[in-house]
Amino acid sequence: MKPGPYPATPSPRPGPRRPWIVGVSGASGTPYAAAVLRGLLDAGESVDLVISRASRLTLLDETGIAFRDAHWESDLADWLARGADGGPDTFAKSVAEYVADVRHWPAGDLAAGPSSGSYPAKGMLIVPASTASVAGVALGLSKDLLQRAASVTLKERRPLVVAVRETPLGGQTLRHLVALDEAGAVVLPASPAFYAGARHIQDLVDFVAGRVLDAAGVPHRLYHRWEGELGGARAGT
Repeated sequence: MKPGPYPATPSPRPGPRRPWIVGVSGASGTPYAAAVLRGLLDAGESVDLVISRASRLTLLDETGIAFRDAHWESDLADWLARGADGGPDTFAKSVAEYVADVRHWPAGDLAAGPSSGSYPAKGMLIVPASTASVAGVALGLSKDLLQRAASVTLKERRPLVVAVRETPLGGQTLRHLVALDEAGAVVLPASPAFYAGARHIQDLVDFVAGRVLDAAGVPHRLYHRWEGELGGARAGT
């Protein structure tokens, strides 16, 4: 596993807690969610975490981690401590510090804080976003807390980033994505780029996570940005 080359960014911000809501749906791509969580927490942001029922199966399949409501702190710590290849990574904070800035809400809890527009939140990131979650949010179904929190985010005119992870995309999903774009969401396909000098699988994961954080306006150092010089990122790695 590569060492983490990017140090932490800002310190936690003073004032009342106002988290980012991170929704993890059942699409493949749980390493993207872990990288986004680490990036938010490195930036001093608080996080409210909602993990769908389907995503727990994906997490178990992709990492071997069984995410349990009664033991979510230890399960989340185990998840965040792993890189995309399953090996340990080097992070700017201890895992205990990461988990301390997270509040977990069960996906079936429709009375949870993020289900209300009066709950103070900066916005929501759905990473990865399955086609089922895309459809549910686009149609306003609110069948679980992830969909309800996304609907609240849209109606309150807060930032919503939808990192859709599916290929190929069918016509119905494309229409749902257009509806989300028209409603004010940022539709961000989980498509890694190679110009940033990737040498490890984690580099590709971090690129997508960094683009999600860019869309949310959260500072990070997850990937080398384009500076107008061909091969510049490879030379700097």
